[in-house]
Amino acid sequence: MSLAEKIKVLIVDDQVTSRLLLSDALTQLGFKQITSAGDGEQGLKIMQQQPHHLVISDFNMPKMDGLGLLQAVRTNPTTKKAAFIILTAQGDRALVQKAAALGANNVLAKPFTIEKMKAAIEAVFGALK
Repeated sequence: MSLAEKIKVLIVDDQVTSRLLLSDALTQLGFKQITSAGDGEQGLKIMQQQPHHLVISDFNMPKMDGLGLLQAVRTNPTTKKAAFIILTAQGDRALVQKAAALGANNVLAKPFTIEKMKAAIEAVFGALK
C-alpha cells in the first residue's frame, strides 16, 4: 500500500468545480480516502467527527474562511496534528505569512497542476510512492 492510499484527505472549498478538480487530481496521485466539504464550518465538523491526515482548504469561503478553519483545526487537540494546505488564487504575501503563522504546512496557488499539488503534499509527507 502506497503512502497516498493511507492518507485521509479532506477537501474544503465552496466551489463544486474546484472540489471535483482537487478530488480528481488526488485520485490520479493515488489517494483513495477523500472527503469534501463546501465551507469551513462543514469542514470543521467533519474533522471533529473523524480527523483526517491532510486538509486542503480554499482561502475564500462563506461562513468560515480557510484561515478560520486552519485556526480552529490547530486549536483542537484531536485535529491539531493534521497537515494543512491553503489553496488560494491570490498571490497575497500577507495571506501566505498569516497562514504560515497559524500553522499551515504549505500553500498551493490556483490554478494548480497535478505536479505542483504532488510537490506541495510531498513537502509535508515525503515521497508518496
